Amino acid sequence: MILRAATADPTALDRAVAYPADGPVAALTAERIREELASDRIRPEWIWSAEDEDGELLARALWWGRADSERPVALDCLQVREGVADPAGLAADLLAAGHAAFGKAPGYNISLPREWRSDPALAAAVAWRREAARRAGLTQEVERLRYEWTPAAGTADPTGRLVFREGTDEEFLDVFARLSRGSLDVNTRQELAVMTEEEFAKDDFAFYLDCPGERSWWRLAHLPDGTLAGMAIPSATPYHPNVGYLGVVPEQRGKGLIDEVLGEITRFHAAAGAGRITATTDTVNVPMAAAFDRAGYEVTEIRLVLEPPPGA
Repeated sequence: MILRAATADPTALDRAVAYPADGPVAALTAERIREELASDRIRPEWIWSAEDEDGELLARALWWGRADSERPVALDCLQVREGVADPAGLAADLLAAGHAAFGKAPGYNISLPREWRSDPALAAAVAWRREAARRAGLTQEVERLRYEWTPAAGTADPTGRLVFREGTDEEFLDVFARLSRGSLDVNTRQELAVMTEEEFAKDDFAFYLDCPGERSWWRLAHLPDGTLAGMAIPSATPYHPNVGYLGVVPEQRGKGLIDEVLGEITRFHAAAGAGRITATTDTVNVPMAAAFDRAGYEVTEIRLVLEPPPGA
């Protein structure tokens, strides 16, 4: 078995791109891969394949990153040809080869319909992918709801319960730390098991600063008397405006203020002409999911996120 990147020879990229986008788990088409290659979000060195001694492609892995990423951010597609006796084993070897070349193990995002567990073929295809990811070190798992807002949902008018203003980097770092306390977000809870609130705040600040959205969009949220209530960070992906980060400080939770914060982000993007706003939250974060539902956001898919453990 030969495991190699699509930089191996002049034909390797074409053959890897042409690999069929079939099977019950959604995969990128050749046309979409070409678009991502042209935008530098998928690169030949981030496309890995497994070939037998006759040169037949038996598996393919595609990693994705932002155009300015030095290394891939996430595994986008993982496919093994039907009939391979041990798809999990072959896929795990392919992931391990890619991870060794990258010097890191990017997470794996599997996009699924909401009722994916009720489809036996789809559930089986997910099962071997989860096992392959586990063997390759992606042992942490969280299921997320992917939401989408469109103009048809409308926007809520401001109620005056909160006042939004710009803030300094130091103020936002403080709020990032405060919002992490008692968070229902799975990743936040995992990260705080191995780092301090201040370290976590710096990482989150750096992450959102590096996203396609503008730092000037960020807002602190206060009660009319000046008491800090939370923050709203409208952001963006390479494809759509996005609800980046939002939250209410622990002492103000349970008062419905999260609706006000989400409403501010939605109005901000809508005023800029957004035709679609995307957002995600963990399935276990019931209050946040309920806020998205109330604001007219609709679930478009489930994302099964497989990642290495914190600190790995």
